[in-house]
Amino acid sequence: MTDTSKAPGKPKPKSSWVNLVVDFGPLLVFFLAYRHFAPSDDNNMVGTVTAVIKGTVAFMVATVVALAVSKWRLGHISPMLWLTTVLILGFGALTVIFRNPFYVQIKPTAVYLLFSVVLFVGLFRGKPMLKYLLQSAFEGLNDEGWMKLSRNWAWFFLVLAVLNTALVYTVSFDTWMQAKLWGFTVLSFLFTFSQLPMVLKHGMGEEAKAEFVETPPTD
Repeated sequence: MTDTSKAPGKPKPKSSWVNLVVDFGPLLVFFLAYRHFAPSDDNNMVGTVTAVIKGTVAFMVATVVALAVSKWRLGHISPMLWLTTVLILGFGALTVIFRNPFYVQIKPTAVYLLFSVVLFVGLFRGKPMLKYLLQSAFEGLNDEGWMKLSRNWAWFFLVLAVLNTALVYTVSFDTWMQAKLWGFTVLSFLFTFSQLPMVLKHGMGEEAKAEFVETPPTD
């Protein structure tokens, strides 16, 4: 969900640490807040729900802060980041209002499905929508490379949507939270690395490799 600014006549901002903060900072804040407020007794459902609510509020605040940081440091906010922020705030509000962790858990499924549909529709119309969602231009990557990258991420987002939904209905909130923070993050980076040979084959320059690896589309 990271974007990169590329203003004409100006050098592109150094953004590696900013990308990581914007992409994974809010989720880490959510995890830490939840763990801080979570009761020691696993059977204390009231305490667990309260911890989820407080964690969700922290998540929403951190997401807005990440949006501001992206604008401040990178000079632009990508459509992917805008869409993700809107869904986080929407599902977060539902979680707080109805005091039900389900909404914050199912939010990633909604994000993954949305991005998957957008990318598949773009492929059907012959447009590499990932390029527009990221507002990024990896140096040298040609149109065929962008199309293949959009196709691969469309399928990967669909797999993540199915996986997240399965976890929501089969494991505890604590287990889901661990899987979301560590498992999905590792999967995203591994998938990004797996795309390197393809994008290099389709013209992406060596200098763009670091940016490519550091900016995997996330929810």
